Amino acid sequence: MSWNWVRRASIRFRLLALLLPAMALVTAASLWLTRTDAVASANAAYDRSLLGAIKALDLNVSTASGGLSVELPYRLFEFFQLTATGNVYFRVATADSLVEIGNPDLPPPPSALRTGQPMFYDATYFGESVRVGAFMRPLEQRLNEGGEPQLVIQVAESTSSREQFTASFVRRAAVRDILLLVLMSLAVVMGLTVALRPMASLAVQTRARAPDDLRPLQTGDLPSDIRPLVDAINQQLERTNQLMAERRGFIDDASHQLRTPLTILRAQLDYVLREPDPVQRQLALEALSEELGNAIRATNQLLTLARTDAARPQRERFDLGDLAREVALELLPLARARGMDFGVDEQAEPLEAEGDRGMLQHALINIAHNAIQHGRPQGMVTLQVAADPLGFSLQVIDNGFGIDADVLNRLGQRFVKSRGSRGSGLGLAIANSVIERHAGRLRIEPAQAAGGLCVALWWPRS
Repeated sequence: MSWNWVRRASIRFRLLALLLPAMALVTAASLWLTRTDAVASANAAYDRSLLGAIKALDLNVSTASGGLSVELPYRLFEFFQLTATGNVYFRVATADSLVEIGNPDLPPPPSALRTGQPMFYDATYFGESVRVGAFMRPLEQRLNEGGEPQLVIQVAESTSSREQFTASFVRRAAVRDILLLVLMSLAVVMGLTVALRPMASLAVQTRARAPDDLRPLQTGDLPSDIRPLVDAINQQLERTNQLMAERRGFIDDASHQLRTPLTILRAQLDYVLREPDPVQRQLALEALSEELGNAIRATNQLLTLARTDAARPQRERFDLGDLAREVALELLPLARARGMDFGVDEQAEPLEAEGDRGMLQHALINIAHNAIQHGRPQGMVTLQVAADPLGFSLQVIDNGFGIDADVLNRLGQRFVKSRGSRGSGLGLAIANSVIERHAGRLRIEPAQAAGGLCVALWWPRS
């Protein structure tokens, strides 16, 4: 539950929650890199200054008197100290430290010096952080017997000035980057507002519609990223509009189909009430009962068709032969009443199929009922089952009178029936709806051997 508010958050909030922290991290990384570059640049600049002081000392070192001397070092360092804006220390000595001038306790280099190669390093001198430059070169002459013929020059400078310079540089960079971050954040917020404006306009356009307005939404001025969503919505609107049109047509047709039997029932009932002859009254009551049965069956078929259109098949495994035998047993009394040869073409082995057994059974009952009700008296109706690597089929074959060619092509549509039929024209429509929900098809064609019709339900394997 704690993450539900994140999932329900707006696109604007999600984008800001992703972009602003990322921009802050980039700014922080930029500041860190700026400080690193500033420290490196300051060290390089001040190290060149130290190297200049070392070379100036080296030019003023003399061993002509037999000893070690440095001419005017203090005046030189007074000038250097002014430019360095900090304390400056120096040491000129032999490599064995037997002869030293200046500050003898300057921190030594962290590693051995190489002749002619200056070395720069950080150290602490009298509790103060200093930057030290060291340089070693050969002496023109030895100062004592056995002494090292190498001269070492060290110059140290307090790092306070370069630290102040680096801090000032980083401070200015931080102010600049923070201002840029604020400006970029404002630009992102404004950009998101402008970019999401089409979605807000689309919401206003949709909200202002009437409940029965199912026209497609306009996509002309929408961004390409939103257009697929709007296209999907338009497809759904088109399907809904088509479904509502079918529902309206279904209601109109259903009302007509029910109104006609009810009118006939009322007329027959009025006739019975006026008829004095008992024989004619009995015949009228029998006709009334038959018409009432037709009305009940039409109503049940309408309800079944509505449920079939809304239901989703529940796939299960079952035996096709068992299904056909159950249908045959249910319709056997009707077939015997009409004196028909009704049965199942048995298979040697069980045929296992996949599908919604209840829906397929109801579809087969409607097809077989049509064949018995409208077939040839004392005729023949056979149920057949089959399976192949592609799918399964249930067939009803009769030797009836057949169907006119113009009606044959439209069978399976709602309320379509042959000339002279007293049914509602919904039996094959129910079967067609069931098989379509199984991704199959309803085939209706003349039966070559029997001379009547062959109606088959075929659906593919899952």
